[in-house]
Amino acid sequence: MSEQIILALLSFAGTLLGSLAGVCATSKLSNYRIEQLEKKVDKHNNLIERVYLIEQHEAVLENRLKTADHRISDLEREQSEN
Repeated sequence: MSEQIILALLSFAGTLLGSLAGVCATSKLSNYRIEQLEKKVDKHNNLIERVYLIEQHEAVLENRLKTADHRISDLEREQSEN
């Protein structure tokens, strides 16, 4: 084989290996960034779930408070009537 063909094949192999290494590095970086975003989304979703539970608990407490207020009002009315 001539020197030019050997040189062309070596150049092609180098270019191919360089391109594959670049693609692999970019893929690894993209996967890492996606994993980090997924972790942030999970934290956000957990926060939303916790806020929803807190709001439910707050609604129950507000209902209990209203009930207690009505009972107190009823007892005060009964006391004032006696």
